Amino acid sequence: MRKKSFLIVCTASLLFLSGCEVGPDYIAPKLNLPDKTSARADEEVKEFLVEGWWRIFKDKTLDDLETQALKNNADIKQAIANIAEAAATADVAVADYLPSIAVSATGTQAGLSNSAAASMNGTKTRVLDYVGAIGASYEFDFLGKYRRANEAARANLLTSHASKEVVLLTVTAEVAKTYFALRAFDAKLAIARRTLKTRQESYLVYKSRFENGYCTEFDYLRMKAEMESVKTTVLDLETAAAKIENALSVLIGCSPKNMVERKTSRASTLEMLKIPTVIPSGLPSNLLARRPDVVAAEGQLIAANASIGQAIASNFPSFSLTAAFGVEGATLGRVFYPSNEMWNLGQSITFPIFAGGRIEGMTEIAKARYKKALAFYEKTVQIAFKETLDALISAKKSNEIVISRGRQVDSLKKSYHIALTQKESGLIGLLDLLDVERSLLSTEMELTNALQNQLNSIVDLCKALGGGWNINTKCKCAKQ
Repeated sequence: MRKKSFLIVCTASLLFLSGCEVGPDYIAPKLNLPDKTSARADEEVKEFLVEGWWRIFKDKTLDDLETQALKNNADIKQAIANIAEAAATADVAVADYLPSIAVSATGTQAGLSNSAAASMNGTKTRVLDYVGAIGASYEFDFLGKYRRANEAARANLLTSHASKEVVLLTVTAEVAKTYFALRAFDAKLAIARRTLKTRQESYLVYKSRFENGYCTEFDYLRMKAEMESVKTTVLDLETAAAKIENALSVLIGCSPKNMVERKTSRASTLEMLKIPTVIPSGLPSNLLARRPDVVAAEGQLIAANASIGQAIASNFPSFSLTAAFGVEGATLGRVFYPSNEMWNLGQSITFPIFAGGRIEGMTEIAKARYKKALAFYEKTVQIAFKETLDALISAKKSNEIVISRGRQVDSLKKSYHIALTQKESGLIGLLDLLDVERSLLSTEMELTNALQNQLNSIVDLCKALGGGWNINTKCKCAKQ
């Protein structure tokens, strides 16, 4: 009776200890966040929180490119594979603190020396042994070593999901920006080719005049140099556009064959792309929940925190139970006879006494990694606010820049026509006309850059606001 009571007490103690977890429970860091955010921004920002955020530009070619990228981009495929790896790792972590059961069958044959056989009161020098058994083992999870490992694995799985969203945002944003760059080069090429055509016509006129003695060689050579300058600009733009096309092919995951053969549709121009009229007036209240990079950084922090408990638990004893039931016999045909049944039950306890400082060192390593993860998380939050504030400013100011550049182009176009009339009337010289023409060409290029920057600022704002990130994803292992 006393022995039975002792076993009950021991079992209850083991079960109680198995329910404990050493190490700090995760508590979300307290951040010095702004006291207030714009209430209006929460409503305005909804336009930027949609699956397929790039559809706000209302461009079919861009939609098709993004669809291809989501399907074929190599970085996205790697991110999806990382999720599968993290999910499998989480399953392994769960299995560590569950009992393991296995079936085994062995057959052995041994040759004994005559003296060994004699010492066992036998004459056989050949021994056969066949064993079939089912066994189970279980290690009590003292102080939560395996549960902390499972907590870390689940946090890493959360990080993998969030990291995939970071990759999705990055890739889709790069596709949009690269597409806009291609459209900008198309616009610049149209401007440069139009200017080149004008220069070529003027060159032919001055060549004829020079050959007939109606203009100086200086004016003729100057016009020729201006024509060649614009021709070089056209060639440079054509080269850059071809490289942008190749970069876009990589982003959407084209095969080498398709990379050579494909061409992006030129159905729409840069000016035709839709610019959202509603820009958020401030920071949304759920900014950090919307940002997948912040969620990923917190997942790393949670995993690092759990690893501290896992390391601390290694300082305590581990207790295991093993059991087996089966049959054993000297011949295979008689091994399953009832008289050959066998069983065993075992217990083991391991108490670390001396490991040369290894266990203490692993605990310190875990604590240092937590501090590093905390610093990374805090920096990620800082970057999130910086990027969002920068994107809000750029999105608001870029429209004003486009308007200003547009007015500048209109004024220079009128100046060019006036200068052309004055040149034909002999009121100004060739150099004056070329100066106005160069200024017009340069400003039209700058207007194109301004339009591209305006589109890119919207992409940056969508990315800064989390794009299509699922804000309903919650970390269940965090204690607020």
